[in-house]
Amino acid sequence: MCDSRVSISLPTPALAAAVADLDLADRVESIAWDLTTPSPSAHIDLVVLPYQQDPRRAANLGATATQLVQAQTIGYEDVLANLPPGHTVANARSVHEASTAELALGLALASLRRFPEYTLAAQGGQWQQLPGQSLADRTVALVGYGGVGQAIEQRLNGFEARVLRFGRTARSGGPDGAGRVREISDLTGLLPEIDVVILTVPLTWETRHLVDDAFLAAMRPGALLVNVARGPVVDTDALVRALEAGHVRAALDVTDPEPLPSGHPLWSLDGALITPHVGGASSAMHPRMVALIERQVRALLNGETPENIVASS
Repeated sequence: MCDSRVSISLPTPALAAAVADLDLADRVESIAWDLTTPSPSAHIDLVVLPYQQDPRRAANLGATATQLVQAQTIGYEDVLANLPPGHTVANARSVHEASTAELALGLALASLRRFPEYTLAAQGGQWQQLPGQSLADRTVALVGYGGVGQAIEQRLNGFEARVLRFGRTARSGGPDGAGRVREISDLTGLLPEIDVVILTVPLTWETRHLVDDAFLAAMRPGALLVNVARGPVVDTDALVRALEAGHVRAALDVTDPEPLPSGHPLWSLDGALITPHVGGASSAMHPRMVALIERQVRALLNGETPENIVASS
């Protein structure tokens, strides 16, 4: 083994307690640090970042040497934008895929089957039947075919929908590997035949405002846009215009800006369903995050390469 002990900073008491219960706890020096203060040590082997907090906190790592900086999110663009040089970053692949896929499917079903309207009617004591849409026999586009996109497709399998997959590059895909992943550039020409578009792409310069006026205009009238990716993947002003025109519906777990301010038009537009970026925040997150931290600690103790490395700053 490379080292007899590993130092690790943990941003919450819950994570610290869980790590203390691991069978390798006697080989871990645990440090409480949520990055709101300067570093408590000149060297910390593994720094676990806070979940969905101000990404500028990462700047406090400037005076600290690390072996690994572990994000608690799959997306890591905000971390890299604020992290000083000299650090290796791992994302939280394996932690959020199932939970985010559940929410994406829940948002789609809630919007298609008119749950928000029924909830409002029920609160007013009204028996109001509305025409709803089904996932069965509909065409669903998965835009982004990484772990979250694949997890969504696994959950779509029982709904008798036709699934189209789109990724950065064309390749084989699908649950059995016999399907097809098209390039995202092919999506626009197919939008008129797609009923539900689910966004799971990472935020890059290529995907920023992927959904713009032209994209929305090409969508089938009445089609549903579901965003569980990042808010800036969608041009918010363009989406507001499309919703105001009644051309599309939208179910959003992420927005731009975020948090969405009180009084923003998205809150009150017909056809918009919004959840406050809670795709990964379910009961599945904590145990899966602890399991990932344990695997990373074991890798460092054994002199092995940690998993999920995405970048070095």
